[in-house]
Amino acid sequence: MSSAGEGLSRPLPEQVRLHVVELAAQVLGSMPAAAIPSQLRGIAKFDPRKRARLGSAPIAAMLETDKEFRETVAETLRSAWPDLVAGLADGVVPAAAEPVLVAAAAYLTRPPGWPELVERAREDLEQATSAEAGREQVEARLREQLATQRTAAKEEAERFREQVRVARAENADLRRRLHDARERAKAAERRAAEMEAETAEARARVANASGAAETEVRKLKERLADAERHLEASRRAAREGRSVEDARIRVLMDALQDAAAGLRKELALPTMISKPADYVSAVVPGAPSVRAVPARALADDDPQLFDQLLAIPNLHVIIDGYNVTKTGYPSLTLADQRARLLTGLGGLAVQARVEVTCVFDGAELNGPVQVSAPRGVRVMFSAPGQIADDLIRQLVKAEPSGRAIAVVSSDREVADSVRRMGARPVPSLLLLRRLGRT
Repeated sequence: MSSAGEGLSRPLPEQVRLHVVELAAQVLGSMPAAAIPSQLRGIAKFDPRKRARLGSAPIAAMLETDKEFRETVAETLRSAWPDLVAGLADGVVPAAAEPVLVAAAAYLTRPPGWPELVERAREDLEQATSAEAGREQVEARLREQLATQRTAAKEEAERFREQVRVARAENADLRRRLHDARERAKAAERRAAEMEAETAEARARVANASGAAETEVRKLKERLADAERHLEASRRAAREGRSVEDARIRVLMDALQDAAAGLRKELALPTMISKPADYVSAVVPGAPSVRAVPARALADDDPQLFDQLLAIPNLHVIIDGYNVTKTGYPSLTLADQRARLLTGLGGLAVQARVEVTCVFDGAELNGPVQVSAPRGVRVMFSAPGQIADDLIRQLVKAEPSGRAIAVVSSDREVADSVRRMGARPVPSLLLLRRLGRT
């Protein structure tokens, strides 16, 4: 707002200008239509709440240029604040008057020296604004400090609460442990008392029984001495009798050996007689390799069957090799399967003293097979174009009628065919169980 020709070097302070415009807008609404300046008649029609906001610039300009309008507004101010206006006219500013009201009254009433009053009010307002800003900064800092202290206090309280919670938990745990320890101590005391009572009772029983035991020991020693004397006499008698029998048996054995040697020589028999299974044609170890034939395991509920068969004199056990290994350890390679089975069969042949023949399928020979046959175990591979089942049937057929033969295979077709030929089929699982006990 300009103050040309009126003594103001700077525009009215914003707070003073707003106050003056607000007062003029109120007066504008109460003025007769004819007295309202033509520039403000449109603004006078506005809602009282919008008049000062929407017509701020025109109202301020009219107050600056229209003396009559300004004096009309000043009369309203004079009637509202008579003491303030009178004091300003006399050059006295009330001590309690607000700077904004003093500057507005001086601007509207224009007493002598009113520009100085406006400037003084400006300085007071600037100081108040600066003080307010400083106060707000101080309040902001205090708020920040208070917030920081509250946060720190809250964190400290949380930490204390956590410590208290942990301490309470530890205290509860210690109390529980103490209770358990006391219970264990009481139980140990009771057990110690019981053991003391049992010890005393045992000592009494020992003391009572020691005399009877010593007497019994003496009797047993006497009986043992008598038994040793009788045993020594029996041993002497047995040695004398056995010497006579040994001599008789030796003479008989020598006679039988001489007779057998003479008969073999007279009949021109070979010294080493082969067994029937040795005459069946097959592929021996060291020839081309074979591929496995998948086995079909059949369960058996009689684990003692194989032990009973092994007890038969002159038994020939024919084994379907891959059928057994595929049942017992199919995850191994073929070479490892053969090695594991043959190792077990070697121990079985030594223990049971039976003839053992292990047959492997050689229908698809594709390379040399290195097999180390254990002592007492015959290892055979079926020839190219022949399966192990056929070789097993040939071995059974080659045996003399009436000889005990056991064929180990879980293949139903093999089992049915060898049963018709007079052999006893045995499931592979029974052999695996027997080897597991070897």
